[in-house]
Amino acid sequence: MINFNPQTEVERIKNFITTTFSDQKIDQAVVAVSGGIDSALSLTLVTQTLGKKRVYPVFLPYKNQSIEDSVLITEYNQIPKQNWWEINIASSVDTLVSQLQIPNDDRLRIGNIMARMRMVVLFDIAKQKRALVCGTENKSEKYLGYFTRFGDEASDLEPIAHLYKSQVRQLAQYLNLPQSIITKSPSAGLWPEQTDEKELGFSYTLADQVLELLIDQHLDKSTIMKRLEFDEALIDQVLNHVNQMAFKLLVPYHIDD
Repeated sequence: MINFNPQTEVERIKNFITTTFSDQKIDQAVVAVSGGIDSALSLTLVTQTLGKKRVYPVFLPYKNQSIEDSVLITEYNQIPKQNWWEINIASSVDTLVSQLQIPNDDRLRIGNIMARMRMVVLFDIAKQKRALVCGTENKSEKYLGYFTRFGDEASDLEPIAHLYKSQVRQLAQYLNLPQSIITKSPSAGLWPEQTDEKELGFSYTLADQVLELLIDQHLDKSTIMKRLEFDEALIDQVLNHVNQMAFKLLVPYHIDD
């Protein structure tokens, strides 16, 4: 399903959003807007569904992190400025990092603190506004485990979690989102010059083709290799990442009756 009908998919997602909010008897949404393509698409879809006055975009920079693209996509959706929230998480993150005595060079632990702090802020705003937190996770990130548990994957609904990164880009192009956002290198924004693909060691373009055969078609490695004719080492990288991060999809653990 890497290639699909964008118009049909947009309508499908909007129906999902409408049904979810209707079931909860809530008509307002809070969205963390990082300026990346995932949050841009999620913000756009929920705004087109609920209406611009019912959406609260939240900008959560760390220190001097730019919010230029976050503002760009918010203005693109014509969301009134009185709905905007900007909270710099630096003081909260730095205080907790100090209290936990996390070394300054431990990027992973600090990055997890940042992701979880952002969710603390989002859910508090949602409580105040009686809104639902709209997530921004995609299917590629989900199966590659490229998220912080109880952080950026925490939400009340996930409108694009069934879409691979390649499909997210297709929908963004279909909806004519700003080109600078569509072509921007994917990044969690956890430290300067950090990008998803540098950390993963492979591109989403490659990973999505492997994941589609593995997850959707349930094919084994040998069949995937025949279908794609990629270098075996690259396919192994993707498969190993999926296996190593699979534990993230199995929490919380519990004792079966």
